[in-house]
Amino acid sequence: MNATPKPPSTRVFLGRRPLLLALGAAVTAGALIAGAFVVATGRNPERIGYFADWNVANRGYTVKELEESGAADHLTRLMWAFGAISPEGLCHVPDTHDQPWELYQRRYDGDESVSGGSDEYEQELAGGLNQLRQLQERHPDLGASLSLGGWNWSTHFSVAARTEESREAFVSSCVDLWLRGNLPVRDGEPQGGDGVAAGIFDGIDLDWEWPGGAGHPDNVEHPDDAANFTLLVAEFRRQFDALSAETGEEYTLSVSLSGAARTSESYDAAIFGQVDFATVQGYDFAGPWSGETAHHSNLFVPDSQPDANSVDAAIRRYLDLGAPADKLVMGIPAFGRGWQGVGPGGDGGRGGTPDGPADDHYDGPTMAFGDLEELEGRRYLDEEAGAYWVHDGDEWWTYDNPDVVALKGEYVLDRGLGGLMVWNLDMDPDGTLVRAMDESLGG
Repeated sequence: MNATPKPPSTRVFLGRRPLLLALGAAVTAGALIAGAFVVATGRNPERIGYFADWNVANRGYTVKELEESGAADHLTRLMWAFGAISPEGLCHVPDTHDQPWELYQRRYDGDESVSGGSDEYEQELAGGLNQLRQLQERHPDLGASLSLGGWNWSTHFSVAARTEESREAFVSSCVDLWLRGNLPVRDGEPQGGDGVAAGIFDGIDLDWEWPGGAGHPDNVEHPDDAANFTLLVAEFRRQFDALSAETGEEYTLSVSLSGAARTSESYDAAIFGQVDFATVQGYDFAGPWSGETAHHSNLFVPDSQPDANSVDAAIRRYLDLGAPADKLVMGIPAFGRGWQGVGPGGDGGRGGTPDGPADDHYDGPTMAFGDLEELEGRRYLDEEAGAYWVHDGDEWWTYDNPDVVALKGEYVLDRGLGGLMVWNLDMDPDGTLVRAMDESLGG
């Protein structure tokens, strides 16, 4: 969908610099700094997007829709979310949620396929993975990682990481399933078999939420989880190196890190010597648990809310821990968080006391970027804080728009960080934020 431009009178800019001059300067400076980044690090900043595979069924967002949005032209890597871990601590494809069907058994008709051709009943690989392979044929430089865990499927990470033997078995099962592409044959369907998905994924992303606790209430937890996570990352690197020696290919290992102060304290600096990069979740700083309206992805702490968390604070915590700057990839949200029963107040409703969270839109009191851009109401940009919001009736929504992404890209280049990541692609159906990421990094 294309957002309807809002009249200038509905937009309020907060900050000490004129917005257009600041963003124009950012574009010019960004191009120069991007060139310096490449010289210094030998690589371009990452442009990463998460693809939530359950939304193929839930929201009809297919890989073809991603291709038609043009977003793939502006990404360096796609993160496929999520891979599951069995109660025994092994990588597997569960029978729940029709995942085998959607992942590699579903036959696509030509009008819903990336290639435009219809799948055949007997072909070895179908489903979303075959669509991803077709996307990669059109974009041969697009890397793809399988992301393990996430909020709902980190349940058994602790079991997998518990001992040397469990770590070795877990990593081996993940390499076999996702990198070697050995998919199980099941349910009487002809899809699956050894090597049928080989080469689709060239990396694995560890999104354990969280080895220091404060994750999903169903998570198995152990006092040694944080230390065992460090050992697990090292085991992944060891087996990746062995696979590289066998195949001659390179494999990308990444981890997803919390932006919260409490959970970030559990990580050991040793992990950064093993991974290619680490994404830092620069969002979820505020939400329905908050007693007042507040930004959930602000770049800096707003003057009006000095006790707030921020992306800058999260990044600096990992730099202080010992992370190399060029291995930290800043995560940005393609969704907003909202409240209702909010009066205009003196700061566009920011810091107001709401009646409660907004009604369910996307997944609870959240709304996708594409829908947020369609809201009426007065819009505000706090350039100094790198924060944006819309006050629509009595609803107050905070989210990142392209102006904020431009500021975050400028921050990444200025500090030599590893790039930008967006969660997740179906919330940005026209690829607007992905293009803004690419442009902000000198694309």
